[in-house]
Amino acid sequence: MDFSHKPVLFSEAVEALQIRPDGTYVDGTAGGGGHSAAIAAQLSSKGRLICIDQDPDAVAVLQKRLGHVPQVTIVQENFVRLGLVLDQLGVAGVDGILADLGVSSHQLDTAQRGFSFHADAPLDMRMSQQGVTAADLVNTLDERSLSRILSEYGEERYARNIARNIVRSRAREPLRTTLQLAQLVKASIPAAARREGGHPARRTFQALRIAVNGELDRLSDGLDVMFEALHARGRLAVITFHSLEDRIVKQRFASWCEGCNCPPEFPVCICGKKPRARLPFKVKAPSTQELEENPRSRSAKLRAVEKLPME
Repeated sequence: MDFSHKPVLFSEAVEALQIRPDGTYVDGTAGGGGHSAAIAAQLSSKGRLICIDQDPDAVAVLQKRLGHVPQVTIVQENFVRLGLVLDQLGVAGVDGILADLGVSSHQLDTAQRGFSFHADAPLDMRMSQQGVTAADLVNTLDERSLSRILSEYGEERYARNIARNIVRSRAREPLRTTLQLAQLVKASIPAAARREGGHPARRTFQALRIAVNGELDRLSDGLDVMFEALHARGRLAVITFHSLEDRIVKQRFASWCEGCNCPPEFPVCICGKKPRARLPFKVKAPSTQELEENPRSRSAKLRAVEKLPME
């Protein structure tokens, strides 16, 4: 199995963790193991790396690439259940966590996974390869629900047109393949708009992928779980690929860094609120060289937060 993946913001993400050789770290979306291998290479015999991924294809490749490394433990799971994973492994806390929220090159380039609108394949999009598929959604949800998904998760201006045409089309024949859907979306968008912002089906496919995998809900819950798992001075680094993810990460990090919110006219603090974290940097984006070498990195953003000791 070829699980090729170009880690985005590779050196920046690893550097953000400030790895200690004897520390314990988690790669919460290990994928093909690019970031994981770099983290493991910096660990001494006393260090530990826990690689987590919900995709069984990724786990199989991780076993081949890193399964022989004594410091590495590989687990098939979603990072939202990190607390359970750590409990099962007897790990009380960790010194750093990385979460790369992008769809891997393997998932995009393997047609039968159904993530891409460039090749004809079953309309699937399940990262875990379990549960409800994209085909299930487009063939069962009502027009209003479909429109909401496309509008909220894909920020699609023509969500109503697309949803209406999906419902009309499936009344004649179920939508089962990626190209069926891509062609329908293209026909639902005005000709002038088709020439803007890449492939006209990009936003629809993004929206359905997010809905199928519950990505935003899991991200929101997972951020809290990952932060709580950190030791004092531990760091959480997250790579996002679209504005919805980045907004959630940015706002959550800001909430952890917020201190006293008493009115400025108060002579002393009465709220007692103190920052739980600090930002080692604001945000990082791919370099010009990375953008040239890997166009898929163009929308990536890296944010990190460091947990402060409790006084």
